[in-house]
Amino acid sequence: MLLPGRSLATAFGAALLLLSSLVAPLPAQAQVRPGLLPDFTDLYERQGPAVVSIDVTQKARRQRFPDISEDDPFYEFFRRFGQIPRGGPGGQREFETQSTGSGFILSGDGYIVTNAHVVDESTEVTVRLSDKREFVAKVIGTDKRTDVALLKIDAKDLPRVVIGDPDKLKVGEWVVAIGKPFGLENTMTAGIVSAKGRDLPQENLVPFIQTDVAINPGNSGGPLFNMKGEVVGINSLIYSRTGGYMGLAFAVPIDIAMNAVGQLRDKGRVTRGRIGVQIQELTKESAEAFGLKQPNGALVNGVEKDGPSAKAGIETGDVILKVDGREVRSSNELPRIITAIRPGTKITLTVWRKGAQKDIAVTVAEMKEDIASAQPRRGAPSPKEKAKPNRMGLVLSDLTDEQRKELDLKAGGVLVEDVVGVVRGNVQPGDVILAIIQKGAPLEAKTAAQVNDLLAKLEKGASVTLQVRRGDNTFYTTLKLGNGEN
Repeated sequence: MLLPGRSLATAFGAALLLLSSLVAPLPAQAQVRPGLLPDFTDLYERQGPAVVSIDVTQKARRQRFPDISEDDPFYEFFRRFGQIPRGGPGGQREFETQSTGSGFILSGDGYIVTNAHVVDESTEVTVRLSDKREFVAKVIGTDKRTDVALLKIDAKDLPRVVIGDPDKLKVGEWVVAIGKPFGLENTMTAGIVSAKGRDLPQENLVPFIQTDVAINPGNSGGPLFNMKGEVVGINSLIYSRTGGYMGLAFAVPIDIAMNAVGQLRDKGRVTRGRIGVQIQELTKESAEAFGLKQPNGALVNGVEKDGPSAKAGIETGDVILKVDGREVRSSNELPRIITAIRPGTKITLTVWRKGAQKDIAVTVAEMKEDIASAQPRRGAPSPKEKAKPNRMGLVLSDLTDEQRKELDLKAGGVLVEDVVGVVRGNVQPGDVILAIIQKGAPLEAKTAAQVNDLLAKLEKGASVTLQVRRGDNTFYTTLKLGNGEN
């Protein structure tokens, strides 16, 4: 499982300009001689003093008395020995917990960067420097989406780190971390960059740097240095089955972090852009169905009603290829590009629609962090009599008027009543087929017989892309007919 390091872009330039006066001019470089391992001694001596230890006090609550029912056979036992007050169980008491993390000094006047999860719900944050001085820090702001926090201590002329460019990192390059694993201050560990742009579950706004640097509880929030002694990331997550290091560590790229830092310093919070679309990844088969040569871009499978994209004319089935001329190579890149744009900015989306490119102007809105996701509607009831499965193994039936009304469909739509055998694609009982994509254009699915006839004409080994409704979500899926199937 993924843990916070204790047991688990367009605004980059602006952030660097804002903080350029705060950055040390010359980083320390690791020495590398042909045929030998790198020597990090100079890097440690130069950059180590800019790394800090962070001790956090947090308040928590727990039940004061056993929370058991009066019908429980042990209820009378606990009551007699004073473990349950008269009037029944209940009551909570407050107690303090202690945790540790790492951070690094961004400016000589006391600004410090760490992870948001290190200082989350803290009542007191103490920063300890390498020269043993201690300061009570003020939390300027936190951003949970990128796991970045900005602290401030009352000090001057502090050593500070040098900010690097994570885009220039190469897989296989040596990197080092300095932090406080298990409370051991100023510990340096080394490894290589294992991968870049790593996507993790529920973390689609951060293209993580994966390394095999030893990261353990207490390393969270500490810097990841490149060979030049520049900070290229913030150590944030580990993959572990034990709670400790297992060779998979993940760092937030420093350009992503600095975008958040700049906003936290200016206004104490981070704002992000949104355009009101739901997207999915393009596969090779679905790209062919939409008439694209390469599976690049983000496929729009839903448009928010009255949202920025809907007002601009973006439609379901569009493939977003570029944002202001910047290529969108995969669906994961689009949220990162859009969220980095200031709300209120007008941008140009280049979309692929029915075999041609089209430029559409969209005004970016502000993302609301606490918007609750809509609950899926209950599935449409199945007809009493089931039809036979088609070549794809799908048992289809026509929607009734009541089912269309429940699904808010004016016409068309074919219900997937059952799935027989192994179906190569993302489809399940209760789904509603809305359209079949042919030569880049959608053909409305009007009846079960129509869809079955179309599938019957497919050659062995062929594939078909369907627009599917599941609950409140609409998406595209490609079904493939095996070579041995009839």
